[in-house]
Amino acid sequence: MKGTDIRVVPGLVSIAIILLLWFAVAPPQGVSANAWHLLALFVGTVIAIIGKAMPIGAIAILAITLVALTGVTNDSPSGAIKDALSGFSNSLIWLIGIAIIISRGLAKTGLGNRIGYYFISLFGRKTIGIGYALALSELVIAPVTPSNTARGGGIIHPIMKSIATSFGSSPEDGTSRKIGHYLALVSYHINPITSAMFITATAPNPLIVKLIADATGANISITWGTWALAALLPGLVCIALVPLIVYTVYPPEIKSTPDARTYAKSKLADMGPMSYGEKVMISVFVLLLILWAGVPAMIFGADYAVNTTAVAFLGLSVLLVSGVLNWQDVLQEKSAWDTVVWFSALVMMATFLNKLGLVSWFSGVVESNIDHLGFDWITSAIILVAVYFYAHYFFASTTAHITAMFAAFYTAGLALGAPPLYLGLLLAGASSLMMSLTHYATGTSPIVFGSGYVSMENWWVMGFIMSVVNLTIWGVVGGLWWKVLGYW
Repeated sequence: MKGTDIRVVPGLVSIAIILLLWFAVAPPQGVSANAWHLLALFVGTVIAIIGKAMPIGAIAILAITLVALTGVTNDSPSGAIKDALSGFSNSLIWLIGIAIIISRGLAKTGLGNRIGYYFISLFGRKTIGIGYALALSELVIAPVTPSNTARGGGIIHPIMKSIATSFGSSPEDGTSRKIGHYLALVSYHINPITSAMFITATAPNPLIVKLIADATGANISITWGTWALAALLPGLVCIALVPLIVYTVYPPEIKSTPDARTYAKSKLADMGPMSYGEKVMISVFVLLLILWAGVPAMIFGADYAVNTTAVAFLGLSVLLVSGVLNWQDVLQEKSAWDTVVWFSALVMMATFLNKLGLVSWFSGVVESNIDHLGFDWITSAIILVAVYFYAHYFFASTTAHITAMFAAFYTAGLALGAPPLYLGLLLAGASSLMMSLTHYATGTSPIVFGSGYVSMENWWVMGFIMSVVNLTIWGVVGGLWWKVLGYW
């Protein structure tokens, strides 16, 4: 629709699907009418998100409104609106929202750029060294940057482009393959890996934590430290391989880059000594990591454990009191408030689909179909994860994909005999690693792809290769690592 952010065709498709499921399709045996009607609203919401009928926050407001007005979760109008707004009380949602605001300090103080240029000044003698420098930069800032798009597209990508341009590598001049093609692929394929390594590295990860807890009756409650430790070894192995694999498949024309270190050092010199704001940001990062990892509780006992979301609020408070961020910065961080709104709506709908029994019904269907094949739990888990992972070819949003499929596939895997924490960690990793597949897989994709350094064919070929490599490492190396840790 001209002059608005509404796309009519996807919107009409979403409405048609809701009406079709609601009025024309009878609930299957074992599914209540309310559960089926909520599923209709949920599927319509996911279709609207995939088709980008409206901005995701606006779609979330419509979803909350429909749940409240239709009473699918509660016959009482006051109960229905409480249910519809219940997602806003989830602390994990606020963890991500506050962490996004904190990460604003990376850009405001220039610390993100300083980290990137510092690593290039150390490892930039060769092109592959620049690749590793970009990878290390991503890894360092990932724990405190819940927007993988802001991290990969807003911080790392501009640094990558400036390095490529300094070597005369430009899509406009037909010189992408000099160095820009290689650096674009490396910097992008590191992004899904770092997103898989920390709960706070991409917005949907806390949703996964909640879905796992719901499916296991809170028997499996993954902490920030548990997730980070579990992902440490497979994540580092994946990061170590990305620059090498891309170098093998699409080698850059320029292989020696002695000027890159000089360029990075000149950028650091232009920035001058580390500012007051940067020093405070580093101090806050260290504080957050220590508390999120549960170090005080390890040393002094359980009485010193601190809630993960409370730690995020503490970090933001320090930045506000110190003046590194001001209240206008908080108000202007639109992506944080947008995330809180759409995240709350999706968590609310996923929660009530589970409470109303729809998730257990669907997981039973998935489980019975795989069970008929007669495989052991390991083979069954591989099939489940592979189907879940490669279904992302049909999604332009990891959040929509996770909300639509994670709970059912996880519950089905449990029914097939997979160890709960092993399966949860494998699916959690897959939920970020699947971003590697396409040029529309996540918000970072169109930014890096849109710079023009990589053709669509090269992007998809590299994406498929890395998907196989990353999934194999997460399943095999990760699985053995989790065995050593006693997670299964």
